[in-house]
Amino acid sequence: MSRGVADVAEVEQAFGAHGYLMDEGLATAVFLALRLQRPLLLEGEAGVGKTEVANTLARWTGGELIRIQCYEGLDVAQTVYEWDHARQLLHLRAAEAAGDASAGGAEGLEGELYTERFLVRRPLLRAIAATTGTAPPILLIDELDRADDEFEAFLLEVLSEWSITIPELGRFQADVPPIVVITSNRTRDLHDALKRRCLYHWVEHPDFEREVAIVRLRAPDVSERLARQVAAAVEGLRAEGLYKPPGVAETIDWAEALTALGRTTLDERTVTATLGTVLKYREDQERVRSNGVAALVEAAIQRGA
Repeated sequence: MSRGVADVAEVEQAFGAHGYLMDEGLATAVFLALRLQRPLLLEGEAGVGKTEVANTLARWTGGELIRIQCYEGLDVAQTVYEWDHARQLLHLRAAEAAGDASAGGAEGLEGELYTERFLVRRPLLRAIAATTGTAPPILLIDELDRADDEFEAFLLEVLSEWSITIPELGRFQADVPPIVVITSNRTRDLHDALKRRCLYHWVEHPDFEREVAIVRLRAPDVSERLARQVAAAVEGLRAEGLYKPPGVAETIDWAEALTALGRTTLDERTVTATLGTVLKYREDQERVRSNGVAALVEAAIQRGA
């Protein structure tokens, strides 16, 4: 696959063939990001499939998936490059032992330390300096909202010019820009300057029928009836104003757990016992129990019929 993808339908079909069922809005955003060679910024609740977009793109295009998992304090050394100081020190010692570190050769020896031989390429540099002729890498910048403002500002500069300058070696310029997917759970707002550089899409939880199809695709051992009831129950849970509504991954996990227990339909006792599979906060579990598990199960069975 090249960036000359024909249309939105091709994106939907390709993602579906690689196990990702997307709606038209997300397919359109991915298509435009590929066609216009623009970074794609995906925001939404945790567990709606933002990161999986990049994983699926890598499987489809054959490009290397290069991931930066963001966190507070992330800096250039972790994301762009650093020098292999241990190897540089070994090189100095070897030169001294061989008698090459005389006063007259000190300047030349110092120059040898700052060559590509001792350069450690971190994700951003690897993505920028990817080999021409191969499929462009997929650069996943995951949960950018967890990183500091300084890293976000630096990232904006890189995405604007598709280049990185290393003082000792010069400028690295991307011959073909990587395919960039940026995700955010919106624990803080990203800067407008970065958003202007990207195409943007808010990833929603899937509707009922698409979530059933996702469960059936990703967990083929789960029966159609159980998949529908579980998807309906999760739909009901998301409407209860929980602290952390379950994502698609939790829906799949819950359906697989119930199947492993030998269940083919929901019942109050089993749902109560397995809430920890789908709800990961005690407060959310207590709210569901206080609102009535029996009512949740009954509504799910009716919805999934």
